[in-house]
Amino acid sequence: MNAPVPLDTFDAAVLKDTRFTVPGMRCAGCIAKIERGLADLPGVVSARVNFSSKRVAVRHDDTLGEQALVEAIAAIGFEAQAVADNPLARDDKETRTLLRALAVAGFGMMNIMLLSVSVWSGAGGVTRDLFHWLSALIAIPVVAYAGRPFFASAAMALRHRRTNMDVPISIGVLLAVALSIYETATGGEHAYFDGAVMLLFFLLAGRALDATMRDKTRAGIGALLSRMGRSATVLGDDGTSRTVSAQELEPEMLMLVPAGEALAADGVVEEGASTLDNSMLTGESAAQGVAAGETVYAGAINLGNPLKVRVTAAASNTALAEIARLMDEAGQSRSQYVRIADRASRLYAPAVHSLALLAFVGWMLAGAGVYQSLVIAIAVLIITCPCAMGLAVPAAQVVASGALAKRGLLVKDGSALERLAEVDLALFDKTGTLTLGEPVPRLDHLSPDQAGVALALARNSRHPLSRGISGALERQGVVAAPVEHIREQGGRGVVGLLGGVEVALERPDGETATLSTSLRIGDDSVIIAFADPVRSDAQEVVRVLARDGVESRIVSGDRAASVEGVARDLDMAWQAQLLPDDKLALLEGLKSAGHRPLMIGDGINDGPALAAAHASIAPGSASDVSQQAADAVFLGKALMPVALAVGVAHRTMRIVRQNFAFAILYNVVALPIALAGMVTPLIAALAMSLSSLVVVGNSLRLARAAQ
Repeated sequence: MNAPVPLDTFDAAVLKDTRFTVPGMRCAGCIAKIERGLADLPGVVSARVNFSSKRVAVRHDDTLGEQALVEAIAAIGFEAQAVADNPLARDDKETRTLLRALAVAGFGMMNIMLLSVSVWSGAGGVTRDLFHWLSALIAIPVVAYAGRPFFASAAMALRHRRTNMDVPISIGVLLAVALSIYETATGGEHAYFDGAVMLLFFLLAGRALDATMRDKTRAGIGALLSRMGRSATVLGDDGTSRTVSAQELEPEMLMLVPAGEALAADGVVEEGASTLDNSMLTGESAAQGVAAGETVYAGAINLGNPLKVRVTAAASNTALAEIARLMDEAGQSRSQYVRIADRASRLYAPAVHSLALLAFVGWMLAGAGVYQSLVIAIAVLIITCPCAMGLAVPAAQVVASGALAKRGLLVKDGSALERLAEVDLALFDKTGTLTLGEPVPRLDHLSPDQAGVALALARNSRHPLSRGISGALERQGVVAAPVEHIREQGGRGVVGLLGGVEVALERPDGETATLSTSLRIGDDSVIIAFADPVRSDAQEVVRVLARDGVESRIVSGDRAASVEGVARDLDMAWQAQLLPDDKLALLEGLKSAGHRPLMIGDGINDGPALAAAHASIAPGSASDVSQQAADAVFLGKALMPVALAVGVAHRTMRIVRQNFAFAILYNVVALPIALAGMVTPLIAALAMSLSSLVVVGNSLRLARAAQ
């Protein structure tokens, strides 16, 4: 949304980006109100709402302070807080509040339903009155506590002379409770505490799920940024050193990076040579040698000798922070994939409560009296309570997710099944996804003496290839040779002396098509090649996906030579040496062309792509960042759960459509009868419960979907 002031006004001004948390956003109407309201504020260039994370990104003139923006959002009718002030605690508090309210509503619903069953079964007189009073004693505090998220939101909306979906929900709940109290106090036959508390429970369940998913998204970005070193040793011009936090690092500072430490900023190596674990950016499983003059990135782990690095970018300007930003921005595109139930309930809940109000007004005009009109309105409210509609999606998702979990795939977000059913293109990372990500050395060609030398050298290095060699030789029972004066030389390898002869595990001369190292004893050298085994069922997975109409491709940050071999074996199209922003651009291009891609990746460098894809899956061995960004995680060494997820998602959406069809048919039949005054609240409650049972029963058919 563009502000109405001319953009050339800001040519000489400094523009600033500020983000705010706005937990009061409940529906698509809130998005439009906030964006339009902020766009009218002088000094605001653009305002963009991320509904899924309940945040607003505002690009504005630097002279416009954060407090002014907070006040502007408050004037629109929403409470806001700058993310920089409190990025996580506020949303965590909201999640805890919703979960506590959900627990209280669930406790109250179960107990009130137990009491209601006796009344429905025919209990009368003193027994009925006692059960009604007991229900009231449970329901009143439960509604007062569990209904606070709805009541507070509705009150704020009304104070600013607007409405949201919490307004009719609050009116309906309070009306049902008030009439129930009246019925209980006057010894009436019916009370409706069960319907009011049940409505709160199902609505709270949906909001608690949304809040939990937002927490996981933030946790993923936090886990990514935690990979950067928290502090660095900075060397002064006079030779002194001091420890500086990562946030206080500035360009041109000189960092000393000891072995085993993660870099806290991007920079250029000024002195020293070593090997770095840089897999978070490249996806390459092998460590990379660096020397003076080469660029290094925050989060890379120094595996060899100490380095002196001149800082070029720090804090939020590092490449790792850029990946985190890409993940956050990529997540913005997911706001269009609102859960089916949410899309329906935004129209459904207000319509239900409006019909109840119309029923009351209509029967009052017909001369039925206040009491009878209220009874009919409550019957309409209960019989059309969106329980069946609310269960249509989550019931199917829960059963399908349970079936997939038994086959080794954990679905983190139920709405992912909706997106998985729509994918038409699967993009696989290579290392750690199509392959096991565990370089295995080929050692059969080594003589016993060579094996002993290789073990002696390898076990003195932290390099991943050295660890692979030492582990394999130790399992074979090889005895290490008496190599002396072993030292690790950064960028070269591990060197030692055996009887006065120099021996080494070092980088082979020239480029090789496969991952390898060279064992040198004097002037003689032998190449030790490594294989990263492809998952045993990868070819079958590609075939099953093709049968379901999903094309498979490889998109990897690895070298072209290593990717081409795997692609040829699996008969897949491929692209190699892709950086995080390359993968993100590829995904955006595919989506613009009408594709709905599924991303399967494991490295930190895959985080933005996993967040941006239509749906995403990561292996259980993946980095924390990738697991947090993905919609699902598969366990074990088999890749088949990926193909199963797509097939189960198709069946799940068929069941969901059936559930919605039944819920709509139920209301089409039941609503006119209730409006005609032909249904008592008791029959309405029974019909509502039966509709929910039918939806749950239909969803249980998915229990064997993954077999």
